[in-house]
Amino acid sequence: MAFLDRARHIQDEVDARLHGFGHGKYGRILRMARRPTSDEYVKVLGVTWLGAVLIGITGFAIYIFFTEAGPWFWSNVLAHL
Repeated sequence: MAFLDRARHIQDEVDARLHGFGHGKYGRILRMARRPTSDEYVKVLGVTWLGAVLIGITGFAIYIFFTEAGPWFWSNVLAHL
């Protein structure tokens, strides 16, 4: 098969897949979708930022515990049990 024939075949496959994209199970969702307002975008950005900070603080606290307080805890508290 020549290069142009393969390219046309690939293009036809892509076109066939995209032809029914807006009519299938995702079509209604895509038709209802809209661009968020700037206020909605700022709220989502704030919640995302807050979640990332909380996860980071939790991970840092666990890291500090196991590197600084953990060895003391294991040697002093658990040694007497």
